Amino acid sequence: MFGIPGKAAVTLTPSATRQITRLMAQQASQGLRIGVKKGGCAGMEYTMEYVSSVNPLDEVVEQDGARVMIAPMAQMFLIGTEIDYETGLVESGFRFRNPNVVEACGCGESIKFRDAPAA
Repeated sequence: MFGIPGKAAVTLTPSATRQITRLMAQQASQGLRIGVKKGGCAGMEYTMEYVSSVNPLDEVVEQDGARVMIAPMAQMFLIGTEIDYETGLVESGFRFRNPNVVEACGCGESIKFRDAPAA
């Protein structure tokens, strides 16, 4: 919907691709749907869920067997985002490197996006 023709709305690092394909196999899912919702100390939070079928309005990104669906209301916020999966001693998880984020809380779970220009 909001993408650039011929370019994926989001990109996946090799680590994220491996983790997503692993999760898809474990859960027998069609992929992961990512979105955003109001919440957290900075105002917005990312969401991720397993999906059993693709919503025709989702933006679908497929890369090396991994499938990510971007919920319709989140597409304009996620264009240009790189999704990574990092493994650490204390925690492991998906990381979003999103050029549309202007502020994030200290825990990294909550974000704020640029305000839309006035019409």
